[in-house]
Amino acid sequence: MTGLLIHSVSEFSDLILEALRLADAQNIVEIGAEYGGMSALLADHCRARGGQLTSVDPAPKREFLDWVNANPDVRHVAKTSLDAFGELDAADAWIVDGDHNWYTVYHELREIEAISRRAAKPVLVFLHDVGWPCGRRDAYYAPDQIPAEHRHTHSYDAGATLDRKSLVEGRGFRGMGQFAFATHAGGVRNGVMTAIDDFLAEELAQGREFGFAEIPAVFGLGVLFDMNAAWSAQLAELVLPYHQNKLLRALETNRLRNYLRVIEMQDEFAARAVQPGAA
Repeated sequence: MTGLLIHSVSEFSDLILEALRLADAQNIVEIGAEYGGMSALLADHCRARGGQLTSVDPAPKREFLDWVNANPDVRHVAKTSLDAFGELDAADAWIVDGDHNWYTVYHELREIEAISRRAAKPVLVFLHDVGWPCGRRDAYYAPDQIPAEHRHTHSYDAGATLDRKSLVEGRGFRGMGQFAFATHAGGVRNGVMTAIDDFLAEELAQGREFGFAEIPAVFGLGVLFDMNAAWSAQLAELVLPYHQNKLLRALETNRLRNYLRVIEMQDEFAARAVQPGAA
């Protein structure tokens, strides 16, 4: 079903690449490669500046593996992000589009901040899926890898809808065996945006201020950056028009309602197909 819906962080490529240019980013770490659509663009950016792309993904698609085998200058770390950080050097920018749950994203941000601080590098992070459905609801590709105390009750079969906090059995946007959603949205330590909120609040309490923009399109893109960076004012000027933009949010909501209707129609068709006497 996802083939019908634009969902990749590569939809933001023009904005991300311009931000990388403003920040003069040379070395980039990408967490979550999937098919490698964004990876190829990031690799070209790094090559043009004498840097390197490092991509972290324990189970990317075959298309990415074929591409990375043909591009030996790209480093691929076949581990989960939290297992890979010990092997990662400081980077000029990070693309975070891996496991979309509070525990993973919160600790990814903590690791990125620590690595950057040790290297005296400003932080620049692009985080996908900060909007519906994962902004305030955990998703798990491998639930057993999340500590039990941070793992919400979840389901592979029940689906998320726009008008309910609870999942709906056999309806809505659902994992279909590929991933699980937390059965309830909202509350503490639940979802990507909640992880970002918690990270920013803790940093502010320590006297460290970050800029953050939420772009409410294609499941939401977050841009988190160090306010002390030499390029922060230019970056803020770039992303500010998109931050919580009401028109983008309305268009995204309409897009999602249409997609959920497509899923509903597919479910209705499948139900008719299994009825006795169905053609």
